[in-house]
Amino acid sequence: MIPLRISLFALLSACSSVLAQQYTNSIAAVVDGIPIASSEVEETIKAQEQVIQFQFRNDPARIKKEIALLREGAIETLIDREILLAEFRKIGGVIKAQYVDDDINGIIRESFKGNRDAFVDELTKGGMTVKKFRELREKMVIMNVMRARNAGDHPPATPREVQEYYDKNVDKWREGDQIKISTITIPKFTGDKTPEQQQKFAQELRTRIVQGADFAKMAKTNSQDSHAENGGAWDWMSKTDLMPAIANAAMELKTGGVSPVLDLESNFIIVSCDAKKLGAAPDIEKLRPEIEKMINQEKSKANIDKWMETVRKKHVIKRYKTSNTPLAPIPAAQQ
Repeated sequence: MIPLRISLFALLSACSSVLAQQYTNSIAAVVDGIPIASSEVEETIKAQEQVIQFQFRNDPARIKKEIALLREGAIETLIDREILLAEFRKIGGVIKAQYVDDDINGIIRESFKGNRDAFVDELTKGGMTVKKFRELREKMVIMNVMRARNAGDHPPATPREVQEYYDKNVDKWREGDQIKISTITIPKFTGDKTPEQQQKFAQELRTRIVQGADFAKMAKTNSQDSHAENGGAWDWMSKTDLMPAIANAAMELKTGGVSPVLDLESNFIIVSCDAKKLGAAPDIEKLRPEIEKMINQEKSKANIDKWMETVRKKHVIKRYKTSNTPLAPIPAAQQ
């Protein structure tokens, strides 16, 4: 008689093959014989996109960046989710409903000022039910629990680590930064040109400026904002009074530097940093508890990443290209 263990493995393999054929046109990956459909990927992305929209609603550029990163890593995230859910089931894990309630209430509190009706309306606009959103967030909570269980122990941050972290990140703690900028604004929507054509035009302008063309002259001739007549020049502004995407781009530049073309909600913008007045940074001792916490989080993440690398090898994973040709599977651990 064929051993039960081998029979079950063969059955799972056969089921995986049948399911792969059944869902060939929509499969993104298969984990231990369980298919991850492209529709599930899109559904999960939609739920996470809404969280990003909630979280960064005042920073369109940040929203675009975060969503791009989300989409780029969506399939790998879902593969890891299936693995973590399987590991959670192995240990007989149970998530209390209160944990999920707290997670969702946190989103409502931070992004909707506690207005649950506004939260539900926003979900409805995106075609997502509260029930489905809750199911997806429950899986996210389980993922976070499993990662936290495997964050491991690590030594506390040393004084040297704190100092190095402070020196590297001091810009984000300074208060009272002021900056003087110039901009060239190219609208995305003109009626006779496509956004792609306008982006290409903005990129050509930036190239000419980098090669030596006068920024002010280019702004007077081509920019379409209220500063164009002044050669794109703005008055001195507090960093906090500028749109975050523009402020961050400008602060990263050296004086006289020119930013890449910024892709904002309605416009493409080129920023020139004309001058800066840096504010004072808080004393390191004031920030020490916060910095120690951040360093510990980084160490925990490194432990989690190492654990995930090990646990992935225990599962059979197949990834599918757009053409539905499976990539080489990650080998399973020896049975």
